[in-house]
Amino acid sequence: MPDETRSLNPAATAPASQDSAARRTPVWATRLVVVGIVLAALNLRPAITSLGALLEEARAGLHMSGSVAGLLTSVPPLCFAVFGIAAPRLARRFGPGAVVCAGMAAITTGLAVRPFVGGTAAFLAASALALMGIAVSNVLMPVIVKRYFPDRVGSMTGLYSMALALGTSLAAAATVPVTSALGGSWRAGLALWAALAAVAVLPWLGQVRGREDTGPGAGKADDAARPAAAPRVTRSPTAWALACFFGLQATGAYITMGWMPQIFRDAGVSAGTAGVLLAVTMVMGVPLAFVIPRLATRMRQQGPIVVALGLCGLTGYLGLQLAPAAGAWAWALLLGVSNCSFPLALTMIGMRSRTGAGVVRLSAFAQSTGYLISIPGPLLVGVLYQHSGGWDLPLALMAALLVPQIAVGLLAGRDRTVEDETGMRD
Repeated sequence: MPDETRSLNPAATAPASQDSAARRTPVWATRLVVVGIVLAALNLRPAITSLGALLEEARAGLHMSGSVAGLLTSVPPLCFAVFGIAAPRLARRFGPGAVVCAGMAAITTGLAVRPFVGGTAAFLAASALALMGIAVSNVLMPVIVKRYFPDRVGSMTGLYSMALALGTSLAAAATVPVTSALGGSWRAGLALWAALAAVAVLPWLGQVRGREDTGPGAGKADDAARPAAAPRVTRSPTAWALACFFGLQATGAYITMGWMPQIFRDAGVSAGTAGVLLAVTMVMGVPLAFVIPRLATRMRQQGPIVVALGLCGLTGYLGLQLAPAAGAWAWALLLGVSNCSFPLALTMIGMRSRTGAGVVRLSAFAQSTGYLISIPGPLLVGVLYQHSGGWDLPLALMAALLVPQIAVGLLAGRDRTVEDETGMRD
């Protein structure tokens, strides 16, 4: 496959030593990494979208108020921010693959346990365990892509993002009908997704025995968790713009995953159809998550993509205010396109640094800071929904947040690297 980024983006060009390391990596090992990436990505959102499809049933079963349900939808970004910060240090000590393996095991355990615990607090704790596994894997996926596929960042990020979108939409669409087939128990419907996570543990088991030293850029990637690295990244305007862009797009995504089925159900749409509409929104990321990263790596600046995705989101939110049931399918499609800011953000993380070590630092900073930024959004939507008695104010908030998202996305999409801005050594 030709180098997708070398001619247009020198930051993605792999050093000769990395190319040599890539040639020494056995073909079967590289293929196993690809399988592991795909299976891991499939499991990075079902914990969230399966709950979104059954949020009303879970609220009733656990006796939650609207505000507490809003808190529940804010737990994912909180966990991603808190636990994502630890990912580089864990990767340095145990290796990225071993940490991802542990992450998949945590997801499996959390999803298997949480539906059957008693009370909201225990439910939140079990959810946090699963989300901890998702958090470290979120941060390390771009690192593994840069490590093993330094000259195919766009295509591999696209594959990973496409699998993530597929898992997201599958959980959104299948949870309600599967729950019905299991006798209507929302607990069984949520617990089912632990099986998919258990399968994702298998490809990463070989990495548990020790740190990987054969992948491209392994030495530099292992330096990523040095404490001195973080302050350097915080001096980069591009890193801050990317963190804010990541945080604002995550805000919209988690509001959508947590609340969109309820928006449609309140408009008179059935529970099953509302779940399918959420699945339509998520499934838009399957083809676009593969196309957008490849397109982005061929552009010197990614601002035009940022603007196009933002305008789709604004149109979708306006439609939900004016005709939520009549135009439901159109709004679901438009919001699905808008949510593809996530694979764009991941791609820009890989493009805004020229080294594997820089990608680890930037990925940890942008994602952890971004998820911190996104925490208030879903909670505020729940509070506004409960106290206003409708969706006009929450939808106005969602639309308003897209304006700064576009602005910081334009800054993050400029053709520059954090090394150039901070003086970090390659």
